[in-house]
Amino acid sequence: MRRILALIALPLLAGMTLAGCGSSSPSGANGAVTASGKFGTAPSVTIPKEKASSALAVKTLIHGHGATIGKTDSFLSNFDVYVWSGTTHKLLDSTYPSNPQVLPARLLPGIQKAVTGEKVGSRVLAVIPPKDGYGSSGNPQLGVTGKDTLVFVMDLLAAYSGTASASGTQVSSGGGNLPAVSAAHGMAPSVTIPKTSPPSTLVSRTLIRGTGPAVTKGETVVAQYTGVNWRTGKVFDSTWARQMPFSFQIGSSPSQVIPGWDKGLMGKTVGSRVLLVIPPADAYGKAGQPQAGIKGTDTLVFVVDILGAVK
Repeated sequence: MRRILALIALPLLAGMTLAGCGSSSPSGANGAVTASGKFGTAPSVTIPKEKASSALAVKTLIHGHGATIGKTDSFLSNFDVYVWSGTTHKLLDSTYPSNPQVLPARLLPGIQKAVTGEKVGSRVLAVIPPKDGYGSSGNPQLGVTGKDTLVFVMDLLAAYSGTASASGTQVSSGGGNLPAVSAAHGMAPSVTIPKTSPPSTLVSRTLIRGTGPAVTKGETVVAQYTGVNWRTGKVFDSTWARQMPFSFQIGSSPSQVIPGWDKGLMGKTVGSRVLLVIPPADAYGKAGQPQAGIKGTDTLVFVVDILGAVK
């Protein structure tokens, strides 16, 4: 996982007053930050060799024509992020050499203000002072102090609501010796574990068949999921609860997900809902995942909605 993923692990900020979309009219050093380059390629960013000012600066460098991003949406993005400390700056992270990543619009107040109302296909520059970032406490995990300004350049690739779900045709609900899955449209699926022993090998069953392209190795997949422990029948993780889809590169080396996801989702079509029953060898192995209550002998059940896939 890239360092920037630590941003998402922090409590999300909601309910801020928005400054609107499009370009603001910043003054001072923050307004002098520039970025150039084509959409989809790493930008060339110029940050003045002086101290940042205190105002949020937002510029739409390239105007897209896709879907509009809402203040509670998540968006798939390629981005560069810099930390501006005093009169110097450094690149904190970049997705351009690797693969894009889903970020919630409400990740930081400055991000929410910058992308709300923007359209997919846009490139947005956001210069975020501490009051619109991590505040006076900063983010020690990322090496960001309470006085640091953040500079984001974001290419907006796709937008997803917190309730985005599979869009295809229902072909199965599971059941029998497999978990049964039910759900209302746009709601988290409900998973009922049978009173039988779990299968000893990986099971990947399509419940809703999407009409999009098949997922191929190396693509960035965007998904909603619910994870249930077969032994306890309880949900141990869910993007639905966070209202924030998850992205990963399928078939990457090293892998970004457990082996059962790489094996079980490869070749499935966008718009599908897939039931994965994953034995320990294709999950967390003998070590398990104690913080999630997963033992080394536990079989895991995931219901995964494939929302999108990009090369």
